[in-house]
Amino acid sequence: MAQAESYGYTVARLRAMENRLLDSGAFQRMLDAEDLQGALKVLNETCYSSWLVEMKNEGAFDGAIEAELNYVYRETEQFVPDKALVALCKMPYDFHNIKVLLKSSFLQKSGGSRRWDLLTRLGNVTPEFLIESLESEDYRLLPFGLRSAVPQLLAQWEQFHDILEIERQLDDLLFSEMLKLAAKLERKGIVEWVRGRIDAENVRNLLRLRRMQVENSRIAGFLHDGGIISVERLLSLTGEPLESWGRLLAYTDLTGALSQLQEISDFDRLIVDVEKALDDYVLRIVEQTRFSSTSPEYVLYYLWLKEMEAKNVRIILVGKANGASRDVLRGLLRHVSG
Repeated sequence: MAQAESYGYTVARLRAMENRLLDSGAFQRMLDAEDLQGALKVLNETCYSSWLVEMKNEGAFDGAIEAELNYVYRETEQFVPDKALVALCKMPYDFHNIKVLLKSSFLQKSGGSRRWDLLTRLGNVTPEFLIESLESEDYRLLPFGLRSAVPQLLAQWEQFHDILEIERQLDDLLFSEMLKLAAKLERKGIVEWVRGRIDAENVRNLLRLRRMQVENSRIAGFLHDGGIISVERLLSLTGEPLESWGRLLAYTDLTGALSQLQEISDFDRLIVDVEKALDDYVLRIVEQTRFSSTSPEYVLYYLWLKEMEAKNVRIILVGKANGASRDVLRGLLRHVSG
């Protein structure tokens, strides 16, 4: 990896791009808007205006949100010394696209229709290339271990028709490849950020499986190795009441996220609250780099802020379209810049 000193220009450029981050005032005005049209009017006064003009109708705001995030990724790639750092952030979108294409293939074989509308352009590889690779059955140029994984998963589907197992294996591969790429960048903070993302996904899976009342003996297969907290330690939580999880992991930085847990009947709302806290937990791992003028980890910090902004914008617009109250939406928002 390039020396930290070479990131002085990168950090300076990203600090200049902080004017593309929506501040608390913009979010407050969107929350105060009477309806979706009013929230879009507020958003049109920000950097999103360039993309909103391309919307075919008010409900097509997802394209504008993705376009802004994609712009930031492309701009950052132009001046970051190690493009692999941006590739690391974009990798989950490549795996999302592979999941979409595999599911579409399975649906098509059973008489269903393809869902290419769910593909995103935020990955490292274009959707067109992935489509061509799968349709031609030429997997040789697929990145991130997908060259060998995709044909194996297709064969598994033919034999077992178990989509959950296929998704599990793809998630395992994703985190393994992210850790591998982070290790090549030779920065402890970058590795810790990836490990924190694995922790967050493991806790999400624990909660989802608990809601589904999956037997403890099956849960281990859905947890991913490589996190800051070992799989064995997380498995020890399965027999404990939810409100004790934070205490049992008090030695970790996950305590704040797990403080949301309590035995309540509304499990769906509980998971939403914890998901929000987990996103903030991932941010905190690199948050201290905001004070550094040369830290490569600042790239992760800025891009994760932009990812959280995209989530927040989508939460508000979807909520306004469905008549959700301002207080409910405010409670769902992730970290918001000052």
